[in-house]
Amino acid sequence: MVISGHPELEKSYANSFILNQLDQKLDNLNIRRLDELYPDYNIGVESEQQALLKADVIVLQFPLYWYSVPGLLKKWLDDVLTFNFAFGPEGNKLKGKHLILSITVGGPEDSYEPLGYNHFTIEQFVYPLQQTAYLAGMDYQKPIYTHGMVYIEGVYNKLEDVQAKAAEHSQRLIDAINYSLHSDEVKIKRFVEQWFNQFDLLPEDSSYFTKRLSSDLHLVMPEGEFTGHDGFRDWYATARSAIKPNGDHQVQQLTISAIEEGYQLDLRIKLVAETFADSHFKGQLLDLQVDETWQITLNEYGDITIHDYVVNL
Repeated sequence: MVISGHPELEKSYANSFILNQLDQKLDNLNIRRLDELYPDYNIGVESEQQALLKADVIVLQFPLYWYSVPGLLKKWLDDVLTFNFAFGPEGNKLKGKHLILSITVGGPEDSYEPLGYNHFTIEQFVYPLQQTAYLAGMDYQKPIYTHGMVYIEGVYNKLEDVQAKAAEHSQRLIDAINYSLHSDEVKIKRFVEQWFNQFDLLPEDSSYFTKRLSSDLHLVMPEGEFTGHDGFRDWYATARSAIKPNGDHQVQQLTISAIEEGYQLDLRIKLVAETFADSHFKGQLLDLQVDETWQITLNEYGDITIHDYVVNL
């Protein structure tokens, strides 16, 4: 989903060119041209939220206006990213979605540095958007921006130069979108998130987990070592008898390293969970830092299998 925040897109050379390139080269693309949809600035919150729910990757496409987003896009952010949608106790609707900022900048590159007349970098100017992504639980990607993207006939730049820059910018944006959709790293991060979300529920049926474990799984837990699906089921039954559902595994750090066969994942997890009074935890609240090491493989369809799973308190 691409949200175009230019308030007068028909007068834009760079932003309109970029959107046309995306439209031609990407499938399953939803471009929201805010100036066409909401010329009166009356944002349709429900329709925008429903569109966001369907998107895996969200792109904010806009020209830099006074070191920030145009007013129309700011109002979209204010109106659409509501309490219990994008933040708050139930505000997890955007969690795990990728956010890419695609920015056209009028000024030259050397003006956006400490000794330049704008003093700060583009990355510094968009810190509020980066924090917005973090608060909403989104996966913030490195912003894509290009300088010198203003054309004023006979005054500033040549149209062919601006369009050439826009073409190069478009390709970088397309590459970033495709990476967010299809890279092994993204698939692994999504898998880890889904794994812990499911584990926090502690369902009685363990098949969600065993389907993603190799038949010769090597599982090392503080309680001991376990092998294969039967070993996992034994350990899982013990865990369910001690820990109450609806705990919280927070992935604080994830490092992905390529190994000879597949990948090694090194994770730092914070676990907060309630326990049963008749368990060996005696009803105490668990608040633990856990280090985990996984060894995984991906097949040609992107399905992930865990072969080794080691947990250290």
